[in-house]
Amino acid sequence: MTDYIDLALKFGGFTSLDKVYLDRQLDALDDQQKLAFITPPPSVINAYFAELYQKQGQKVATDYYFEISKALDLFQDNPSFAEEKPFVRLNLSGKSYGFAFENEDQIAQVFSETNEPISTQIFFDLAEIFPGYKIYQENDRIKMSPMSFDESGKKDVTPASALLSQVYQLKANITKITSFNQNELSELLETQEGKVYYGFEQRQYIAYITAN
Repeated sequence: MTDYIDLALKFGGFTSLDKVYLDRQLDALDDQQKLAFITPPPSVINAYFAELYQKQGQKVATDYYFEISKALDLFQDNPSFAEEKPFVRLNLSGKSYGFAFENEDQIAQVFSETNEPISTQIFFDLAEIFPGYKIYQENDRIKMSPMSFDESGKKDVTPASALLSQVYQLKANITKITSFNQNELSELLETQEGKVYYGFEQRQYIAYITAN
């Protein structure tokens, strides 16, 4: 049985002094109403996420948001700025976006407030903000999921024309391109076919290209 008071104390911003109040307020509610009652407002989740990101880094911040999403059922298949459930707000290239986790596999969706077209620059921006994740497009949606490519035994196949980039062949017919320059990476991607996953590490932009 879910202990909603414990969840409220851990995630909702309540303290032990609120236990009697919580017990009274939650007593007459069903499970979904209880979750809604103890869920912090979006402003609190965003403030705490931003504080964790600034002081402890991306992984701690996203781990917090994933944990609270799992505990308080904040997963969303079709998130939007209608804000039926809280989400984390982002500023990408001067435009308003948000992101929310879909499920327990840590797959997340990134969505625009004003239905902005999906651009390569958005993928680069997100990769810099979330270096622990791979950023990609699935149908007409921007997705994020934990970085998970096997790079053992990679082979350098960098063309002579690449000045600030390196190209590697990985297992399972996957190509990896790293570059200090967004434009050169974009040009190299034009020579590749397949699904592209963007990343960022050690000041370099990364693209993984898979056959499917």
